[in-house]
Amino acid sequence: MSSHQPFSTQGGAPLRIGDAARASGVSAANIRYYEREGLLPDPVRGDNDYRLYAPADVHRLRFIRQCRAMDMSRDEVRTLLDLDLNDKADCATARAALDAHLGHVRQRLAELRTLEQDLLALRNRCDGSDDHCHIIEALHQRADQPVAPAETHAGPHRHV
Repeated sequence: MSSHQPFSTQGGAPLRIGDAARASGVSAANIRYYEREGLLPDPVRGDNDYRLYAPADVHRLRFIRQCRAMDMSRDEVRTLLDLDLNDKADCATARAALDAHLGHVRQRLAELRTLEQDLLALRNRCDGSDDHCHIIEALHQRADQPVAPAETHAGPHRHV
């Protein structure tokens, strides 16, 4: 774990995973996942082999949770975790990481605006007064179209 976290210096008894989960707002399953992904160091183990977490680990989990809530990737979170808040060069790195993430967010917003227009156009195809549903008809027509290779691994909001 990085020694760059001055906010977690309070003492305290080590916490078991359930207590660390409650204190950090991160589920126990996600804590184990973050350990496997290297975002959180392997915990100290007690005599009973229970995972034990220090206040600095809880702080790190809260940091990760905040970054993930801003839709940052694990790699983006890892980059930020590795930075030292007292190093001016790391401030530039943090700004660059956030600028790159903003670019991703802006791209996603553009995709969502396109999705919104697609959904509105689909919704406007039917007012419920005809003998069949034009929305369902349009979806079936789309389903009859072959899938282009670039679309086979697309996310849930791929527009075709």
